[in-house]
Amino acid sequence: MKIQERTGAGHNRPSAPAQPTMGERLPTPPRERKPALAALAVLLILVGALGATMLVLRAGDRIEVIKVTADIQPGESVGRKVESVLVAGDAGINYIRWNQLETLRKLKAKSTIYKGTLVIGEMFGTESSLPAGKAVVGLSLKEGQYPEGIEAGDLVAAYRVGNTGSSNSGSGSGSGSADGTGSGSTGSAGSADTPIVDDARVTSVPGNRGDSTISSTNKRVTVTVDESAAAALARAAAANQVALVKVPGN
Repeated sequence: MKIQERTGAGHNRPSAPAQPTMGERLPTPPRERKPALAALAVLLILVGALGATMLVLRAGDRIEVIKVTADIQPGESVGRKVESVLVAGDAGINYIRWNQLETLRKLKAKSTIYKGTLVIGEMFGTESSLPAGKAVVGLSLKEGQYPEGIEAGDLVAAYRVGNTGSSNSGSGSGSGSADGTGSGSTGSAGSADTPIVDDARVTSVPGNRGDSTISSTNKRVTVTVDESAAAALARAAAANQVALVKVPGN
């Protein structure tokens, strides 16, 4: 009898604590709010975004500079052989900016500058250093004595024109000795078929920029020639007996 009572009493006591049924959640402690930590997180996000934006802007920073579109010879100005391009700014490179073009046109190339070069200040100066054996000759030409559209950098041949017969008969031998070379270029000073100079390089044509023409019909042209041919060309220029012709090589 006692055994049965004990057994029955055991059935009435639970053997383990009751578990929550499916779908019920355990109670959670209330979440502690930390506004200072949230504000710090937002601040860090903003600082990171601002830094990234500054890096992008600096990487995309560009300046407008001058690029050479055709070869420029020593002593020649840039003329119209330039265009503007955008490059990354660099304080270590003395780029000539596009808004300085008019100032650059007053300067002369110190040496040959090749097509595609970005112009820097060290390439130009107020005076050019001529290569050895070269001379610069100034010409005053009437319309018809130069090709239309002539500009700095063109390669031309210089011919004697006008009343060459009288000058030859009066001073044929004298002109031969005045050049001091006795070469073919000396003899060509009196010939309309042979150029005085066959490879003169046009250094400047001021009239193309609308500043300095000698008269309404004359154009002032400066050319660089071999020193041996400079005297003959200067004599013909003084007599207004020079005509320029463009030759292959331009």
